[in-house]
Amino acid sequence: MTFIFTLCILLAISVFLFFNHTKFGRRPSGNRMERIKKLSNYGKGQFQNISNTPDLTDGANLFTVLKDFFFGKSKRNIPSGVIPSQKTDLKNLDPEKDVLVWFGHSSYFMQLSGKTFLVDPVFSNHASPLSFTVNAFKGSNVYSAADMPEIDFLLISHDHWDHLDYDTMLQLRPKVKRIITGLGTGEHFERWNFNMKMIDELNWHESLDLGSGFKIHTVPARHFSGRGFKRNQAIWLAFVLDMPQKRIYVGGDSGYDTFFRQTGDAFGPFDLAILECGQYNKNWKYIHMMPEQTVQAALDLNAKVLFPVHWAKFPLALHDWDEPIIRAVAAAEKTGQPIVHPMIGEVLDLNLLDSKNKWWEGID
Repeated sequence: MTFIFTLCILLAISVFLFFNHTKFGRRPSGNRMERIKKLSNYGKGQFQNISNTPDLTDGANLFTVLKDFFFGKSKRNIPSGVIPSQKTDLKNLDPEKDVLVWFGHSSYFMQLSGKTFLVDPVFSNHASPLSFTVNAFKGSNVYSAADMPEIDFLLISHDHWDHLDYDTMLQLRPKVKRIITGLGTGEHFERWNFNMKMIDELNWHESLDLGSGFKIHTVPARHFSGRGFKRNQAIWLAFVLDMPQKRIYVGGDSGYDTFFRQTGDAFGPFDLAILECGQYNKNWKYIHMMPEQTVQAALDLNAKVLFPVHWAKFPLALHDWDEPIIRAVAAAEKTGQPIVHPMIGEVLDLNLLDSKNKWWEGID
């Protein structure tokens, strides 16, 4: 009996220490929490979506989801082959060119009028607090923080592990001049000993003047947040990059909703809309769009070109690894929505936006 009691105590201590590791960040407190409590989209102890957004759809429950996760995954959920990529020297790009380089999933670099942007970078080989789970596909994790040039603006859409990676943030810290993220996420950076003067935390419908004709606006998304058990203590959002010559929609994770059309009416047309397309399932359709909804969201935004992301690196759902892009391309062709799909590391010229190679074909 004493042995079992001691074992339970040791297990409880281990769990406590694990969830209190620095990488989990920290929930908002103090002045930050007081600011949050005054917001109209915060209530009942957490941030709220615009529309009612249950975690799971009717008929689904934790048991059925876990059963499907362990026993219902597609045989092609993880590719058996190697994801192809290109290795671009980001430190020696022509500063006169506007380009985008995707790193798989939702991580990408942009150079715009000489300014550098990095969005939701995850350069670890996993997208979870446990290094042996949610591992990157073979060949997909070919970039690291060491490959990055100096970053003028780091954009973080929300605090989930596949968008905000502790090790990546620490490695990038010497290179980043300014961080723009959702209100509440700054608490993580504060615990990680970042200089808080370099961080702007915003709620939906706020704007920043970045200088040199650049502005950034925050707009709603339909999702949730949290790195531990307690959810929705930091806001999830998308960004509108408003520049003298271009306007780009930088989407975060989101289910489909009417705010895409409202954002299109307020800020469109967009030269490019970067939207999530992957890790969806009928059981959680309110927090991740189906590929056809991704295309519809691009149409709602009045986007000249769609770039689907949130696929090709981490297995966070049950579908074939390449199903998101196959369905998105088919829907785009059906509706007449222009679409690009560069491979990882390929330089996408933002003045041409003509990447049409179906590089995923032939990979099992």
